[in-house]
Amino acid sequence: MAKAKVLSTVLVIDCSIAHATGPEDAVHPTAKHCRDFLLAVRRICHRIGMSPAVAEEWKRHRSGFARQWLVSMHARKKVVEIDADDDSSLRRALETAATSDKSREAMLKDAHLLEAATQSEQRIAALDDKVLGLFVKFARRHKAIQQICWVNPDRDFDDVLEWLEAGAPLEQARKLGNQ
Repeated sequence: MAKAKVLSTVLVIDCSIAHATGPEDAVHPTAKHCRDFLLAVRRICHRIGMSPAVAEEWKRHRSGFARQWLVSMHARKKVVEIDADDDSSLRRALETAATSDKSREAMLKDAHLLEAATQSEQRIAALDDKVLGLFVKFARRHKAIQQICWVNPDRDFDDVLEWLEAGAPLEQARKLGNQ
């Protein structure tokens, strides 16, 4: 029996992954996990969503491997431009919800990920579990981001690969509103 075709989805991939990605011979677990995650995204034919803010961060922080990977994704027409401007109401809500200057700064620094995800297919891949925790708390009161699915390819790596293979479904347990 033929294997069912996996639906291609748009993932907003944070530059933390692009920065940590190692070359083919990398042995550090994070470098390998990030590299293998990007390779799986390409192999499965998922797409990367790039807002202007996400693209600018990638340009400044990507590794050599991530640069080559992104070129290959452009060549395959797997880069989706997302028209996600700064969402002033979201940013004001983040500022108000922050319990400290440090948490406010962290959430505002990565607000562009939420903005891009809400304007695309509600999926984010990033390494930063601290800001994830802040966004999970924020999502309890902010419905607009509750449905966003967040994965960290360096944590539960095999599970994240299975998720990609399954079409990166919007699973309840991965949604900001349910973590």
